[in-house]
Amino acid sequence: MKSYHVYVIELSKKVWSESAKFRDANPQFNGVLECLYVGMTSRTPKERFEQHKSGYISKKGHKISSSLVQKYGLYLRPSLYEKYNPLSRTEAIKMEKELALSLKKQRYAVWWN
Repeated sequence: MKSYHVYVIELSKKVWSESAKFRDANPQFNGVLECLYVGMTSRTPKERFEQHKSGYISKKGHKISSSLVQKYGLYLRPSLYEKYNPLSRTEAIKMEKELALSLKKQRYAVWWN
């Protein structure tokens, strides 16, 4: 069943100056394009973005939101991901990585898990 989605969130460029791990992961970035977060979810991209921004904690007490998105997330970038959705879980796992690497090749600064 195709009930998963990949999504892209634009991050504030402050992430570049304030996060060494983000900078280190993006040596190709030239400062011109945006900083992005790529993820996958069984929820809608909008619901997942809201979870990230709120610092969502699961019922089991696990934090499942990205601190980078919570602090620096600005908005979803549907034009970068809509054409891939919906996906099966297996497809979404693969597409998350492929999309992130594709955006990095275009010289965006990208974080994904």
